[in-house]
Amino acid sequence: MIGNMRAVVVGADRLGNIPVLLKDHNIEIKQHISGRDPSHQKKTYQLPTGTQMVILLTDFLGHNVMKSFRSAAQKAGVPVVACRRSLCSMQQALTQSGFSCADCPQRHKAGKGN
Repeated sequence: MIGNMRAVVVGADRLGNIPVLLKDHNIEIKQHISGRDPSHQKKTYQLPTGTQMVILLTDFLGHNVMKSFRSAAQKAGVPVVACRRSLCSMQQALTQSGFSCADCPQRHKAGKGN
């Protein structure tokens, strides 16, 4: 992939080390939305221009907020990755969605024919 994929991350007040993990996957955070704003619960949300992916941190989001952002992503035609706010969960969700890490050992092993 040339350049970084721009993502909107929804959920959690703090992201901890998640931005570092996303950077390893060539994903930059365009915007982080905690999802706590009451307006997110009642209105249809539009994604910022240039959003290429939505990441939902499910253990910090209510059902209505998740539904609103999934709908916005579907309308924009961008993929949604949903996972808990932990590095292991994020890594697994990204891998299952086809976003492999640029520096992952598994990727290098596969390339060497082992």
